[in-house]
Amino acid sequence: MQHPPVQGCLVSFPTPEILLLTLNRPEKRNSIPLAMSADIIQLWKWFDEEPTLRVAIITGTGESFCSGADLKEWNELNARGTVNKMTAPGLAGLPRRRSTKPIIAAVNGFCLGGGFEMAVNCDIVIASEKASFGLPEVQRGIAAVAGALPRLVRLLGKQRAAEIALTGLPFPASQLERWGLVNRVVEHERLLASAVETATAIARNSPDSLRVTLEGLHYGWERASVEEGSQALVDEWYPKLMAGENFQEGVRAFVEKRKPVWRASNL
Repeated sequence: MQHPPVQGCLVSFPTPEILLLTLNRPEKRNSIPLAMSADIIQLWKWFDEEPTLRVAIITGTGESFCSGADLKEWNELNARGTVNKMTAPGLAGLPRRRSTKPIIAAVNGFCLGGGFEMAVNCDIVIASEKASFGLPEVQRGIAAVAGALPRLVRLLGKQRAAEIALTGLPFPASQLERWGLVNRVVEHERLLASAVETATAIARNSPDSLRVTLEGLHYGWERASVEEGSQALVDEWYPKLMAGENFQEGVRAFVEKRKPVWRASNL
C-alpha cells in the first residue's frame, strides 16, 4: 500500500485494515522535530481518507515511546527568535486531533512531554510494564499547552492531573492504569501483539458504526453537557448511519446468521 513518506518513522500494515506507525529515532528517545511532525500529520490525513484502513497503532522503537518535541531544535529556534506555535492538531497531529478513525497508543517505554500529550488523546492506550508517563515541561521552563491539561482533568480529576503536571515527575504505567488513563498494562514482549489484537477486534466492525461511535465519544470528551452531546449525535449522525449500506448489511447478516461484509464508510 502506497503511503506518504514519513521521515524518522516506520510504516507497516499488520493486516490490510490496520496501519502501524513506529517512531524510529531511538537515539533521540523518539523525539519529534517539526519536519517529522508535519510528515506524520500528512500520514494521518491519508489514513483518514484511505477506505481500506479502519484503525491505526502508534508505538516507538527502543526504550522510548516518545519524549515529545525535539528540544535541541527548539533551542535553535529560540536562538533565532522564532516561536514554536502550538496550533491544532499539535505534535505529530495527535494532541488535539479529532479523529475519524480510532488510534491505539502502544506505549513501549518513556512517554514524556509531547509524547504524553499525544497518548492522552489516543482512543485506547495499551502500555508495556516498562512504560512510564510524565509531563516534565515545568522542569524545562515550558508548559504542557498542546492539549493534555484539560483532557487530564476530565480523565483523572483535577488533583491527580495537578500532581502529574505540577511535579513533572514520571509515573509508572501501573499507576496510570489504576487512575484510568491506561486501558491495560501488558508484558513488554506482548505489547504489540496485544495492540494488534485490539485493533483487529475493532477492524472487524462496521466502518460506519465506528465513525458514528467515535463522534459520540468526541462529544462526551469535548462538550460541557452530556445531554447536548447525546442529542447532537442523534440529530447529526444517527440519520447518516441509518441511511448507509452497512446498517442494513449488519442487521441482515445477523438475521441470516453469517458474518457481515462491510463496505468502506461514506459518512
